[in-house]
Amino acid sequence: MKKIVFILLLVNTMVFSQFDEIKLLQKKLISNEITGSNVALVYKEGRAIYFNIENSGKEGDKNISSQSYKPYNETIFPIWSMSKPITTVAVMILLEKGILKLNDNVSEYIPALKNMNCETNGEIKPCIKQIKIIDLLSHRSGFGYYGEPGYGYGFTNSIKYDNLEDFANDLSNVVLKFEPGEKYFYGINQAILGRVIEVVSNETFYEFLKNEIFDPLEMSETKFYLDEKDKSRFQPLYINTGALKGFTNELNELSYKKNNNASFGGEGLVSTLGDYSNFCKMLLDGGIFNGKKIISQNSINLMTKKYSESYPVEEYADTRKLGFYYGFSLFVLEDPKTDNTSSTKGIYGWSGYHNTHFWIDPEKELFAIFLSRSRQGVSNIDTQKEFRRAVYQSLTE
Repeated sequence: MKKIVFILLLVNTMVFSQFDEIKLLQKKLISNEITGSNVALVYKEGRAIYFNIENSGKEGDKNISSQSYKPYNETIFPIWSMSKPITTVAVMILLEKGILKLNDNVSEYIPALKNMNCETNGEIKPCIKQIKIIDLLSHRSGFGYYGEPGYGYGFTNSIKYDNLEDFANDLSNVVLKFEPGEKYFYGINQAILGRVIEVVSNETFYEFLKNEIFDPLEMSETKFYLDEKDKSRFQPLYINTGALKGFTNELNELSYKKNNNASFGGEGLVSTLGDYSNFCKMLLDGGIFNGKKIISQNSINLMTKKYSESYPVEEYADTRKLGFYYGFSLFVLEDPKTDNTSSTKGIYGWSGYHNTHFWIDPEKELFAIFLSRSRQGVSNIDTQKEFRRAVYQSLTE
């Protein structure tokens, strides 16, 4: 099995003194009880310039393994919202083929979503506008997340659902936060796009991803399920809410059953560092991987175009992403001075619920990935931002 990042790595760490700042952050995240074991990668100009696994050694934790030269030996992580950019790429493939259009009404593919209700000036009224594909891609549909964290926030729930058709049809009862297209509001949009993809492709969502993205990118361990062998490599969750602290293998929140086709494109994928590195390499190289075109640079430009401003212009935007705007489920740095991490203008990426992070830096020919499995309920540290700060500080030393 070929993995682009680790071909020349025959040890579990590759750390240069230049990058001590990143390693110190990895250690700090463990000592401050924010994560358990974690792994960080920085790839620049065709090679890994930093790769380090920091294991906690704590009871209940598991050492991370990222030895891609040994097939099926890598640690598996739930990547949660880092699934969203993968789903976005899937939609770009269909746009390039002319099968979908950005301004298509979603009800063309999911009729149950035609006659939705919206909140309007404190009242619930029939929506004037229909939800369009572009509204789902940009989180401007009016759909949010529903309920408390755990088992999919209510709808994206592989305990309740075993297929995307029933999931999507049930959304007809949701009251949209506002008229489609009116505002940014983060939600279950990519899960809905998974059902759209099923309808237009006549494949299950996972089959489409496997055929169009995972197989060409050699992402053999990125999927919506875990078999028995996979479970032994699935990283335990570190949870620290104050009242509850420790490691667990029980709070998976999704079923990860192989025969369950409720494959949620915004939340549901598991992956490895090697696999997700291949996805990042494709984006960094303008949609090409090992000579194979996945999407065009024009599609990447479309994904990273500004569709929503940052907070406070968009009242529901992430308050931690000041200086960024929003593309298609991607943050894009517009004002490096406001961000104050020395990050390059134009970087784009996303993060996941269990403290997973990535970004692409086209100008510096760089991408970086941080993987752990943790819920940091009592921490005010923005891991993604501090990881960027450490990386760019290291690059200037």
